Amino acid sequence: MAKFNSFEEILSWQKARALNKDIYQITINNTSFSKDFGLRDQIRRSSISISSNIAEGFERETTKEFIRFLYIAKASAGEFRSQLYLAFDLEYINDIEFNKLTLEVNEVSKLISGLIKYLSSTL
Repeated sequence: MAKFNSFEEILSWQKARALNKDIYQITINNTSFSKDFGLRDQIRRSSISISSNIAEGFERETTKEFIRFLYIAKASAGEFRSQLYLAFDLEYINDIEFNKLTLEVNEVSKLISGLIKYLSSTL
């Protein structure tokens, strides 16, 4: 298992937590986005899924299970990115918001990949 005492110490979880806050603020403050219940709820769920799967995998207490949940978290990051494009295409978010959120989710995804690679090398 990685050298963490809690999932809150994991940088990818911390960054995913910040992403959750950002997408909630954007979907609350933008009238068009807040009224598109389907996309609003789905992009929120995919964001929450990233941090939740990192936490759940860590709490499983085995490296193999942790890695499995990290892959799920990484897949949720891909889902989030796809939904982000739709939000941008529908003009629910502007260029600045799109670029900021894209950078954030890409960073989270890279951190998760690095953690998967590290943990896999310890098996």
